[in-house]
Amino acid sequence: MNDTFADVTSRVWHAIGADDADWPATQLTTTGPRAVLPAAFDVTGLATGAVAAATVAAAQFLAARRQSGQPAVTVDSRESCAAFASERLFTPIGWTRPPLWDPIAGNYRAADAWIRLHTNYASHRTAVERVLGAHDREAVQAAVAGLRAEELETAIVEAGGCAAVMHNRGQWLASAAGAATADAPPLTVVERRSPGARTPNAIGQLPFDGVRVLDLTRVIAGPVCTKLLGGYGADVLRIDPPGFDEVPSLLPETTLGKRTAALDLTASSDRAMFEELLAGADVLVSGLRGDALKRLGYDDEALIAVNPALIIASLDAYGWDGPWRNRRGFDSLVQMSCGIADDGATATGQAEPTPLPVQALDHATGWLLAAAVARALTRRLTHSVAARIQGSLIGTANLLYSLTPPKDHLSVPTPKDFTLVETTTDWGPARRVPLPGRIDGVAAHWSQQAGPLGRHPAIWATHK
Repeated sequence: MNDTFADVTSRVWHAIGADDADWPATQLTTTGPRAVLPAAFDVTGLATGAVAAATVAAAQFLAARRQSGQPAVTVDSRESCAAFASERLFTPIGWTRPPLWDPIAGNYRAADAWIRLHTNYASHRTAVERVLGAHDREAVQAAVAGLRAEELETAIVEAGGCAAVMHNRGQWLASAAGAATADAPPLTVVERRSPGARTPNAIGQLPFDGVRVLDLTRVIAGPVCTKLLGGYGADVLRIDPPGFDEVPSLLPETTLGKRTAALDLTASSDRAMFEELLAGADVLVSGLRGDALKRLGYDDEALIAVNPALIIASLDAYGWDGPWRNRRGFDSLVQMSCGIADDGATATGQAEPTPLPVQALDHATGWLLAAAVARALTRRLTHSVAARIQGSLIGTANLLYSLTPPKDHLSVPTPKDFTLVETTTDWGPARRVPLPGRIDGVAAHWSQQAGPLGRHPAIWATHK
């Protein structure tokens, strides 16, 4: 392994609950430049380490199913960083994708500080418009300029919207929400005895062939996790409420490799269908707010009662402790809250928030969650234990803060020559970033092309 990546990959491996005894250094090769994306943080190391951890964990599960030695893994830093920019690099051919951001989303200067408004969901935009009485960017800027940032943030959140004031790192750690999550790891894994494994033998060439994943995730982090699982063979079924309005510009990337169905979990007939799916699942991945499933009657005890062998993986924005544990949040907001955008501005001499060049907290959390799921599948197979996995963007931010940036991290230009591959989607042909990381003898393949939500029946495609 390239020694320049040794420390960061080791840290990331430990972040999924694994230890040195499980890290096959001789079976991992890292290639590519040590700094790819310009940032005040080691985004290149985080991307490479996260991809390495997930790919190694997938290779280990394949070896356990085959009862053979682990195949070699190769990870390239440039390809890993390209994956972290996948939604930006996705290029339609002959058709137009909607913009990634709503017109009024972004950073604004309030009377005393910077604040970011996140309005990509219609309901979140409505909350901002209701609080400010403004409906276009110029009017929003004028309204924000006369208000105190903290008071505006509170008003928007209480109205059901999403906003974040820019704090420096010290301010964040001194706050109640920051202090509660100051030591939060990217992931926590708690194991329990399992009645047995559902996937005792390899039934195909891909690591997760035959594994069923129930996907309750949205936007980027969770879909990154389930896209990886689908790329290595899992039967991934995404469930959304009927008529759910996801950010349309992300769907050509985030629905790749998945079937998508609609269920209303407040309706008895759909709950029965959901519980039937749940009973046949190997993994449940949720990106909903921490209290969302509980309010629907599906806390951990209820989920395990339906399926005692279920691996449950969840992620949220601001962690699982403290006053913000159930707060709506997104990568760009967490960067503002926890100090990343402020530190970026300081490092580059900018007078405004300077976030990471990609949504690195989202992508890294997704890859780490996939790594933990793969490791949990291996542990269920070899030790008859099932896992409860919890990840958070704020925990991943803490990991990023623990990494030492390369000395030339600010001088490396943003790459413009990432390799893209041609693909098909329900909207038309396109070029996309290929899956980074390679397992010797394994060719990743997505069985479902990207398409709209709710287009499939709520049934499993595989048989057990």
